[in-house]
Amino acid sequence: MRALLLNSSPHGEASHAYRLARNMTGALDAEVIERDLAADPLPPISRGYAAAVTSGNPQADAFGWSERLIREVEDTDLLIIATPMHNFTVPAALKLWIDHVLRIDRTFKSTPGGKVGMMQDRPTFVLVGSGGFHSGERARQPDFLTPYLRYALESIGILNVHFVLMQGLVGGDAAVSAALLEARNALSMHAPFTTVSA
Repeated sequence: MRALLLNSSPHGEASHAYRLARNMTGALDAEVIERDLAADPLPPISRGYAAAVTSGNPQADAFGWSERLIREVEDTDLLIIATPMHNFTVPAALKLWIDHVLRIDRTFKSTPGGKVGMMQDRPTFVLVGSGGFHSGERARQPDFLTPYLRYALESIGILNVHFVLMQGLVGGDAAVSAALLEARNALSMHAPFTTVSA
């Protein structure tokens, strides 16, 4: 098994979501490929890329980064995304990854009924860390991250998506420990993490 782990937290290795993702994937019999979207930012979408998408006759290097990132997903069996919630939705680093990977006639087709994904489905886990609460009885803000990211992934053909929420992380050590335990237990309910001990 090969797994791709994307980390989009500016906290890097100190991110709770990233550390949990590494801990869980480290217990698997898997080769783990990592990409830190915050520490090693992707280049912005260029004029050449935009022109290539609309012209239908791209230059050879117009989709260089896009192709590289798409192939990283294609070459793995498991996708894990560790991300914070920034201002109700995904951070800019993860949004840029999405902009490179969602590409017409490469990862999705445009049809009268909407986008149809062209990539093979694979188990995907999105670990979301947030200081406050955006889900459940204690929610005090809207959540645009979950529906947006689910729709973006579905648009390229990734339907087997599980969101694991770690909320209230600014509430002190006890709150962090409780959130991590709940997230670990949630992950352990799904293959391939069912064999990972708590």
